[in-house]
Amino acid sequence: MPVLTNIGYLATCRDEGGQGDIHPVKKAAIVWKDGTIRWVGHMSELPVTYRDEKEYDAGGNMVIPGLVDSHTHLAFGGWRPDEFAMRVGGASYLNIAEEGGGILSTVKATREASEDELFGKAADFLKQMVKLGVTTVECKSGYGLSIEDELKTLHVYRRLSEEQPLNIVATFLGAHTIPSEYEDDRSSYIDLVINEMIPQIAGEELAEFCDVFAEQSAFSVTESRRILNAGKEMGLTPKLHADQLTSCGGAELAAEVEAVSADHLEKISGTGIERMAEAGVIGVTLPLASLYTQEKPLNCRKLVESGVEVAVATDFNPGSAPSYNLPLAMMLACNQSQLTPAEALKGATIYGAKAILRDHKVGSIEKGKRADFVVIDATNPNFWMYHFRTNGSQQVFVKGMKQKD
Repeated sequence: MPVLTNIGYLATCRDEGGQGDIHPVKKAAIVWKDGTIRWVGHMSELPVTYRDEKEYDAGGNMVIPGLVDSHTHLAFGGWRPDEFAMRVGGASYLNIAEEGGGILSTVKATREASEDELFGKAADFLKQMVKLGVTTVECKSGYGLSIEDELKTLHVYRRLSEEQPLNIVATFLGAHTIPSEYEDDRSSYIDLVINEMIPQIAGEELAEFCDVFAEQSAFSVTESRRILNAGKEMGLTPKLHADQLTSCGGAELAAEVEAVSADHLEKISGTGIERMAEAGVIGVTLPLASLYTQEKPLNCRKLVESGVEVAVATDFNPGSAPSYNLPLAMMLACNQSQLTPAEALKGATIYGAKAILRDHKVGSIEKGKRADFVVIDATNPNFWMYHFRTNGSQQVFVKGMKQKD
């Protein structure tokens, strides 16, 4: 059984306690077998039976669980760099969408791309993400917006889960926006999502979650409720893009439908925070989206102090968050959203895992969990977030296998 020794600071990130409780162990070691952690503790207490096993050296550095990116739009066609220039020139997210940009421009490019093209592009992203210490990735559809193209995207995610080592979790986001061919008949598109897309996707077990972009420019609370409840009836757990651009009741709806998470939340109301806390809905902050759209960042302090567990994710997509750098999102969650480094780390590990119902498998370093962990060139989370560099990851282990640089 392999052993990782000489760990100066081990952040186990167990679920117990609050947002900032990461349960560190100093001078630690980890033992695993067949991709599963078998023992964790102080090096001085390492059982004799493990002391002659294959050894990896952490060099006295910090070790964290493999990072969990609980909100991405991984598979898409094309890019949208011109929109970046428009935004820095003063155009808003809604202005760009009204002029034919935004989500619909990516829908066009995604429809034109083959499954193999989408697969290759997404696989390349994953290769770079794992180098940053990301070992579990949630992946949304939502750039197809037709039965054929939504299925195409979700088939890409199934292939990725089968052909590469990272843990891939698929989410159906057919209710991302109204496609242009249904611009004058939105009710027919919603019926298509409910009556045809959801049953086929659930029947083929291509997704575990059903997500909706609940927003004035996308789907109303009433429409979102219909779609999410239809998904629930077919076994798809609800998720929401909520209160990103306007305070439209998305957080309250997330609590009502017992969603596992409500994501974005920049414009969340006080009532929304209370309802999410009461219902146990995970709040997912996406600071890269706030950065790129130049919106006021979510104040995570309000959520944490109200009892909402906050996950940190990238929202990686070609328009409003074109970066898959989760450590960067964590640093922004500290600098712009008032999380401490320990709170951001817990948000990108066990709370991220809870936001995709994977906390029984990943997100912490505990006996019985998957052997996903990362050696970070830092003494503790404070130093890691404070002295931000391109990549602090020195060694990445996925299912107990050390990944190549």
